[in-house]
Amino acid sequence: MLWETISVVRDLPRLHEIASVMIRYGWGDLVRVLGISGVLERAGRILHWHSTSEISQLEAPVRIRRALEELGPTFVKLGQLLATRVDMFPPHWIVEFEKLHSQVPPVPYEALHADLVAAIKGEPGEVFASFDPIPLAAASIAQVYRATLKDGTPVVIKIRRPGIENVIKADLRILEHIARLLDSEMPDSRRYDPIHIVAQFGRSLNRELDLAKEARNIDQFARHFADDPLVKIPKVFWAFSNSRVNVQEEIIGKSGVSPDKLREVGLDPKLLAARGADLVLRMVLEHGYFHADPHPGNVLFLADNRIGMIDFGMVGMLTHARRNQIVDLLHALTAKDEQALLQVLVDWSGDSVLDEDRLAYDVAELMQSYDDLQLKDVQVGALLNDITALMRENNLALPADLTLLFKTLITLEGLGQQLDPEFHMIDHVTPFVERIIHQRFTPQALLARGRKSLRETLEVLADVPRDLRTLLRDMRRGRVKIDLDLKRLDTFGQQLDRASNRLTMGILTASLVVGSSIIMTVQGGPQLLGLPFFGLLGFLIAFFNSLWILFSIWRSGKH
Repeated sequence: MLWETISVVRDLPRLHEIASVMIRYGWGDLVRVLGISGVLERAGRILHWHSTSEISQLEAPVRIRRALEELGPTFVKLGQLLATRVDMFPPHWIVEFEKLHSQVPPVPYEALHADLVAAIKGEPGEVFASFDPIPLAAASIAQVYRATLKDGTPVVIKIRRPGIENVIKADLRILEHIARLLDSEMPDSRRYDPIHIVAQFGRSLNRELDLAKEARNIDQFARHFADDPLVKIPKVFWAFSNSRVNVQEEIIGKSGVSPDKLREVGLDPKLLAARGADLVLRMVLEHGYFHADPHPGNVLFLADNRIGMIDFGMVGMLTHARRNQIVDLLHALTAKDEQALLQVLVDWSGDSVLDEDRLAYDVAELMQSYDDLQLKDVQVGALLNDITALMRENNLALPADLTLLFKTLITLEGLGQQLDPEFHMIDHVTPFVERIIHQRFTPQALLARGRKSLRETLEVLADVPRDLRTLLRDMRRGRVKIDLDLKRLDTFGQQLDRASNRLTMGILTASLVVGSSIIMTVQGGPQLLGLPFFGLLGFLIAFFNSLWILFSIWRSGKH
């Protein structure tokens, strides 16, 4: 029960606020199913179970988006994460989630002054040649200001909003409890692993709260592109940076502008689109470390058709094995190889219950729909959306580390087409994939893989005697255990507990009726309305117990 898992009483006011907003936007059934209403009512907090007629007429995606906006920064960030889960939600839901933005009214500079002074070890007017107290931008987690160093270098200062950490931690505690309840009370949600999604979301949000982590991200990207004169990554000034404040070089360029305006200042939109695609593909396929939010505001176009990137709070990471799977996926798509695509999707299915024949048929149907298209006419974004829809229809969840990647590639293709209507992402993907596939089968790569396989095989063989000895010793001592994972056993236990409670109450009620009937026949003692008082009291208690049992049975039937 949620009552048993709420860790501290101080979360109850926030829980009440969340439940009230959800009810107002027409999600009262979810509040009931999760047991939140019972928790709040037992804590003496009353919920109003009505939504306005105006809100009730809105479509479900609009209602959930507006509810998330009203609940504040944690839930706005959650909605932005859900916008990357194209495997979980159909396109019209994704469109609504994408409308969520982190821009909020700025807090007064005076509230941030102390943190800034502590980070830069002095007053801004003394440390910097100039400092503008009017915020350049205000988001849910931090605000940004302009300044100039003593040597004339223009910088931007990002300062975390005061009090935001406690709010987010309380929200994350509540979301963790809700995720556990979804997992136990709604079996259909398990294939999306809500507990893992919330854990991933919490890690991502905590990284964004730590502005020193963003600074380290910037340094990592700067090292990766140190030898590329076409890419500009801002420099971090660590002398003024910590977890609450970071100071980085200001990159001044054009962003979010039309191709015509770029041409007016001597830039080539077609070349910029090509270089931007190659930049992100290098991050993904070569480095395994990529900017996960390359929207137009975070990509700057500089003189000589160079590209600058800012805002590294959200980054994605891919293991070497996952990068190989991505290459195999992209190669299967470009070569229209349905068997190779099927193998990748099967690998991604993990422990999900899989109807492989149905999946194979759906993959063949998908590839057939692209048979008549020339390679240059294939849109990577549309193709990735089709793949995630196929996974959704087969009850498969996209691995969590790939959701950001798919969203990044789709966003990148859209940005490229804004710059150049003839931009084809597939033209840039194909050379990267072919080069990496070729590198896999060079003599040096084959020799390295062979040595690794041989070493691992020898290590396993060398460990066999020791492992067998350990196993036999544990068996003799009775230490060998077999774990059985019986699905839904936890729910069965809860149902059994509720049934036994009702049975106990029924027996007690029957005993009260029998005992009260005997008391009614005994003369003497206090009376009420001409009847023995204790006999009447027993019947009254038995009556209310009966009502409780009937209500409990009726409520369990609704669920």
